[in-house]
Amino acid sequence: MKTEIYVPTKLSEIPLQNYQKFMKVINNSNDQEFIAEKTIEIFCGLNLKEVIKIKWSNVKDLAVHFNKLFQEKPKFQSTFKIQNMEFGFIPNLDEITFGEYIDLESNITSVDNFHKAMAVMYRPIKTRVKDKYEITQYTGTDEFSELMKFAPLDVVMAASVFFWNLGNDLVNNSLSYLEMEIAKNPKLMTSANERSLESSGVGITQSMQLLKEMLPNLMKLQGLDFESVLPFLLMNDKKQKSNNAN
Repeated sequence: MKTEIYVPTKLSEIPLQNYQKFMKVINNSNDQEFIAEKTIEIFCGLNLKEVIKIKWSNVKDLAVHFNKLFQEKPKFQSTFKIQNMEFGFIPNLDEITFGEYIDLESNITSVDNFHKAMAVMYRPIKTRVKDKYEITQYTGTDEFSELMKFAPLDVVMAASVFFWNLGNDLVNNSLSYLEMEIAKNPKLMTSANERSLESSGVGITQSMQLLKEMLPNLMKLQGLDFESVLPFLLMNDKKQKSNNAN
């Protein structure tokens, strides 16, 4: 009896919760064969008993498929649907509340909390006139965070990258502005800070540059490279092709 396998062909077919489950596997195990099994189990909707019955050649094909799939660069979407409920991205970021900012900042950097971050960024649309819409008032992440676990992964990834880029630009612009202002008026630096920097041999320009270089690492999203996650699959596939060629 053949096992029917559902294989997602694009990120929009993968709910956020599946990606969260997979990242837990990646973070908690170094067993590449186990990771391969869990990859197929999670993304193809099978259990492990069914996975071990799949042909080895098909497992390798699936590894290559998911490797390509996660190299997609999804476009930002201001609206999307979960079942029949339509959600809209915060229409005006200039009017974001302090509560929204705090909840978003504390959840956007962890894949485990992406569903909570999504509950801040996207909320149900109350009214719409063509491309303009109004979303419900923010009351916290609890109301829609569980539902956001079913958000399409392409929407989640694009929104997360959008905020990463936004934060990156804001911090870089702030650092550049501060650097220029201090260059114009060195007295902006307190004497205490000046003594501290001089004693450590680090000037303000070098300090600013160091912060800029560190920023991408500090803000980096927990991305996924299947070539590093499943190397034994791809390596074995390459070796087999090489042997066949010889």
